Amino acid sequence: MRQFGDEPEKLVYAVIGAAIEVHRMLGPGFLEEVYHKALKLEFIMRGIPHKSKHPVAVEYKGHPVGEGQLDFLVGDVVVVELKAVQNLAPIHESQVISYLKMTKHPLALLINFNVPILKQGIKRIILSS
Repeated sequence: MRQFGDEPEKLVYAVIGAAIEVHRMLGPGFLEEVYHKALKLEFIMRGIPHKSKHPVAVEYKGHPVGEGQLDFLVGDVVVVELKAVQNLAPIHESQVISYLKMTKHPLALLINFNVPILKQGIKRIILSS
């Protein structure tokens, strides 16, 4: 497995490269689950450390109230949320910000595969204090 350390920028670069390859091979138009499975395979092939469908506890005032699920947690540092929608909506970004708050990770990538050029579908989200 290639060594990425815990440098978020190297992980982000690796994730974007893997996502571009998935999009190049599949193109837009599939369900989110198809992209999830393909990206998971690409992560494995590239030696990118990740946790797929990673559960996250949701708390309210210190009490557990449920569980969320990250599409990917890459290198225990970067949250990756996948979509396959016509347009990203503000609620998608809000969802990712909530995941960042729950996990206390500062950085996420929101990736929408339903675009002609994947660069148009990648949004970097940083949790500000």
